[in-house]
Amino acid sequence: MNILFLALPLLALTLTLTPVIPLFSSKPKNYVKTRFATHFVLFFLTLIIATIVFLTQSFPVHAMEAAASSAQNPKNLSEGLKFIGAAISTGLACIGAGIAVGGAAPAAIGAYSEDKDTFGKAMIFVVLGEGIAIYGFVISFLILFSN
Repeated sequence: MNILFLALPLLALTLTLTPVIPLFSSKPKNYVKTRFATHFVLFFLTLIIATIVFLTQSFPVHAMEAAASSAQNPKNLSEGLKFIGAAISTGLACIGAGIAVGGAAPAAIGAYSEDKDTFGKAMIFVVLGEGIAIYGFVISFLILFSN
């Protein structure tokens, strides 16, 4: 079963990266989009299968004892939850910033190409979108270094 622990993440990585290869060839864009969507769905199916396989495996006794002792010690549990909270705050903030900048930057470039005086106004909207990621990063530091 140890080979499965190596094969499933490698399969997920392969399913994620293979749609990028046709982007550098002369294939039509619709072909790339459908292939990317197919690989995206297969990637998440692989993650679901990997989760099921990992959760149904019998853990070694020492791992079970360590989990029991950490569950009894609230300090270890709170430390783990701090890391999870910091990761979630940074991850979601970066996703939101990516969506914001993805919409604002092309609009800013288009506005600047039509009128050179709109550069400052357009950059404010782009910077506000990037600020979301910085706020998430700050919140994650506050979570990690709080007592």
